[in-house]
Amino acid sequence: MRAVDIIARKRDGHTLSAKEIDFFVQGFTRGEIPDYQAASLLMAIYLKGMDARETADLTTSMAHSGMMMDLSSIAPIVVDKHSTGGVGDKTTLVVAPLVAATGLPVGKISGRGLGFSGGTLDKLESIPGFKADLSAEEFVAKLRDHGIVIVGQTADMVPADGKFYALRDVTATVSNISLIASSIMSKKVASGANAIVLDVKVGLGAFMHTREEAIALAQTMTNIGQALGRRVAAVISDMNQPLGQAVGNALELKEAIATLHGHGPADFLEHCLVIAGQMLLLANRARDTQEARELLLHELDSGRAWRKFRNWIVGQEGDVAYVDDPALLPQTTLIEDLPSPRSGYVAGLNALEVGLTAALLGGGRTRKGDTIDHAVGVVLAKKISDYVEKGERLLTIHTNDEQKLADARRRLLDAYSWSDEPVECPPLIHEIINVET
Repeated sequence: MRAVDIIARKRDGHTLSAKEIDFFVQGFTRGEIPDYQAASLLMAIYLKGMDARETADLTTSMAHSGMMMDLSSIAPIVVDKHSTGGVGDKTTLVVAPLVAATGLPVGKISGRGLGFSGGTLDKLESIPGFKADLSAEEFVAKLRDHGIVIVGQTADMVPADGKFYALRDVTATVSNISLIASSIMSKKVASGANAIVLDVKVGLGAFMHTREEAIALAQTMTNIGQALGRRVAAVISDMNQPLGQAVGNALELKEAIATLHGHGPADFLEHCLVIAGQMLLLANRARDTQEARELLLHELDSGRAWRKFRNWIVGQEGDVAYVDDPALLPQTTLIEDLPSPRSGYVAGLNALEVGLTAALLGGGRTRKGDTIDHAVGVVLAKKISDYVEKGERLLTIHTNDEQKLADARRRLLDAYSWSDEPVECPPLIHEIINVET
């Protein structure tokens, strides 16, 4: 078998066998197949596509390119969730302890933010001492002891994905459904969870800009999960405006803590209940969405979800004083309210512009490895459908730089559009795709 023959077959539109795909993936991972041939195959896949079986085989090969986690000693079912990235998406910080409080273990390999999309690990690393880099043995031990563990991807887990993604990023082959889906699902499969909820964002502040694109990605990923024996559900959620009010690492952590105490933004809480409810349904912990919701609200109202969150932070060596008193979390030297330039209803709030502004303030990265300022960001006071009086606070900017503050004012004002007539709020959830295995 030769790499060049596999490239030619896909170039000509043929379906690759599982053996051909595995030969190429493992050879590339070991360094036996050079970057230029891998780039050629990626472009052939981008142009000619992959069918469902090929995509599942690519996922399997990438997952097995490194260490595979076995969590069967922890519980019969361990659940995970994945978001395709959004603005103000701090969902994991609430969903993980909420679900774990019911006795269902949550084990997750997460990422750091890149571009306008904030990463869960960046929010957690606002807490001094929080340890995200754990060995496989530590991952299993902490999951067993605390019911939650969220860590970063290690070099020995799905190395093929890291190598392929580095090429995709510089060869204009990122936006292919099969390549996106196999990248996401290979990490989920390798991390050992057997029930996975996918939060697929759609809108201005998402990588999928249309509902059709989001549904296609969700269906591809759920089909992969089904083919590989996982229980998978996908939630198509709106990202035309930020989720909740806070955008920025420590600010979002504070909002998550407030939500676990029962006084977070209504849209954010509802989103968390939908995602967590799907996790309970996949694990057969509830008969229907209403029972799942009631169980989750009980865990929230009783304080068990908050205590689980606190226990989790202690378990990963974070200084719990910073979550007991969020005022200790990083804060900026400059905090300024932005007044509304007019009276009227908010007709639009461009999530992408809000996310990019938070990143430019220092809360995001343009390249992996960039340092970030955990304290900076934006807290929204008015969102779509809200009525605003002229001069009333639209949002608050948190920054450490006067010039960045001036730039942020302009960008954030441009992110709003207005109407003299009442405006309907966009739906929070567009669709739920649930595949039974």
